[in-house]
Amino acid sequence: MTQYQDALPHGNIQEVLPDVFFVTGSMKNEFFGSMWQFSRNMTVVRDNGNLTIINSVRLNDEGLAELDKLGKVVNVVRIGDMHGVDDPFYVDHYKATFWAMPGMGVQKDLKVDKLLTEGGEMPFSDCSFFEFKSVQRPEGILRLDREGGVMIACDSLQNWVEPDEFFDPETVSTMANMNFFVKANLGLAWLHESKPEPSDFIRLKEIPFEHALCGHGYPFINNAQAEYHQTFNRFFNV
Repeated sequence: MTQYQDALPHGNIQEVLPDVFFVTGSMKNEFFGSMWQFSRNMTVVRDNGNLTIINSVRLNDEGLAELDKLGKVVNVVRIGDMHGVDDPFYVDHYKATFWAMPGMGVQKDLKVDKLLTEGGEMPFSDCSFFEFKSVQRPEGILRLDREGGVMIACDSLQNWVEPDEFFDPETVSTMANMNFFVKANLGLAWLHESKPEPSDFIRLKEIPFEHALCGHGYPFINNAQAEYHQTFNRFFNV
């Protein structure tokens, strides 16, 4: 029998754009030899009454009841190799189709139903996919062609402007010293693990967008592209 991670503390589901929902929860994990407690986000896209979960965060019973009011969960999508601990719960609970990138390490009891690739089939309409091609661990970004373009990222793009209620004090101090709390940032742990090259960000700059919903940090609503382009230049001089 599959063992699921318990539901950790989380906030309420918010509709941040029409038919696009966002919820912030908790994560505890070991990084660089110590335990960290920090926040992580799940995005839910509604398309013709069907829901797609991206960057899954397990909700408690009350949260699941609110999710069910939004529509029917039909897809669970993994776009980052460093996330996915709650994918098995949602796939099993809703008998959902599971999407993942080729080469992702998924749990042994979890079957990838559909591969997520550039130019391939997408989990919902008005959607395209960007793949980081130079990285050591699979990572991608879904672009929703609504509201001027919505980038749904995992660890690559982040927007931890400041710590929130789901951090513990020790982790706040550690991450502040490492410059995690920067608007329109790149994921520092992701950079360390995946080692992307400038070529990926040259390609990423060609994709227009207005908003960014990331696996970590606050929703970046309006004028996100210019801020992230400055970040790409700061890290990679592109």
